[in-house]
Amino acid sequence: MSDPGHVLVVDDEESIRESLGMILGGAGHRVTAVGSGEEGLTAAAADRPDLVFLDLQLPGIDGLETLRKLRENDSTLRIVMISGHATIERAVEATRLGAFDFLEKPFGRDKVLVLARNAMEAAGLEKEVARLQAGEAGEILGKSSTLDQLRSEIESVAGTDARVLILGESGTGKELVAAALHSNSTRAKGPFIRVNCAAIPEDLIEAELFGSAKGAFTGAVKDRRGRFGAADKGTLFLDEIGDMSLQAQAKVLRVLQEGQYEPVGSTETISVDVRVIAATHRDLAESVAAGTFREDLLFRLNVIPIQVPALRERRGDPRILGEHFIDAYARKYEKAPPHLTEEAWAALEGYAWPGNVRELKNLMERWVILKSGKDLGPRDLGIDLSPGTAGDGGDLARAYSKMTLKDAREAIERDLIRAALEENEGNVTKAADQLGIERTHLHKRIRALGVKES
Repeated sequence: MSDPGHVLVVDDEESIRESLGMILGGAGHRVTAVGSGEEGLTAAAADRPDLVFLDLQLPGIDGLETLRKLRENDSTLRIVMISGHATIERAVEATRLGAFDFLEKPFGRDKVLVLARNAMEAAGLEKEVARLQAGEAGEILGKSSTLDQLRSEIESVAGTDARVLILGESGTGKELVAAALHSNSTRAKGPFIRVNCAAIPEDLIEAELFGSAKGAFTGAVKDRRGRFGAADKGTLFLDEIGDMSLQAQAKVLRVLQEGQYEPVGSTETISVDVRVIAATHRDLAESVAAGTFREDLLFRLNVIPIQVPALRERRGDPRILGEHFIDAYARKYEKAPPHLTEEAWAALEGYAWPGNVRELKNLMERWVILKSGKDLGPRDLGIDLSPGTAGDGGDLARAYSKMTLKDAREAIERDLIRAALEENEGNVTKAADQLGIERTHLHKRIRALGVKES
């Protein structure tokens, strides 16, 4: 393997840590080994691993809780569970939470290396599919007039160093817009660094953005450069910036004003040359009024706002994107692609797409896996195509006509969340995937809207 990658080992037994360290290190992997779940979470946040070997039995927070939090922070992370006495129930729960595979004690060198290779190859396939989905150099797929307007705005703004605030519903492709702005800018040869502010715990966001000095906190065993430093001479994309803590907002504001910051636990001032592009699905003006977002930071970020259209506003694009995703997933899973009839594509054109492009992508993946090679008509699609879900919103408008706009939004959101939870038997992770949002954000909305989880 040309790039063996970084492996994190989390086990309270020193002998296991040493054994895995020797096996994986001998195969060329860079290995970090810690003895508790808490240290594992800190180490993963400080230096993202490509693969984690995680013990089920740990002091403090146990392996399942550590697995849940690791996947919550990074849903693409491959995690192999280590166990000597796993019950069926715990194994099933670990699988449900997203464990990639299991390593039973005692283990041999070949078993460890096969698991590591399989996990790395799976991650590589996922990255390749992501590349296919995005197109080369940040290409944004579609031929609708609303998308043509978006491309025109990107072309006008990309060549400048102006800060851009990308607005749009969850799942519309805001990261693709940020990537297109970078790849068409004078900084295109520099790094493009993405930070999902909603996926990083509040107590770790500052270290993630600005780096940390050795000894700044438990698990900080060396000086670490943060995302701002990594993005020097390039572009830093702050996704879901509306979820950033006020304390971190203050430090981001200083970088925007002065181009300088101090790593956590250090008095050293570091200067950087970074173009910041931010994105959010929130109404930041409402967040400012609520006291959860700094008005001065909003002014700094919102030099040029770009609105990304919802998929229901992109006439003709669901089919273009759908066929592209079907092709990508058919290659990934080595399956015959399903064939959608003209009636099925017409039905999807009128669907409201509450989860936008992310929902479309998930549906196409599901159909490739479960309906490989089949002809699919409207009744075979497995989604509600009744008039209430039509793109024109007529029935919905009448149903909520006596509410304020804010109350109607919340009522619709509450109904969608309830439906997703019911369809997935209360599984929040699967419901979040279906809705096209982060699991942590869904938990926040469940609490805010008073939705019962079971």
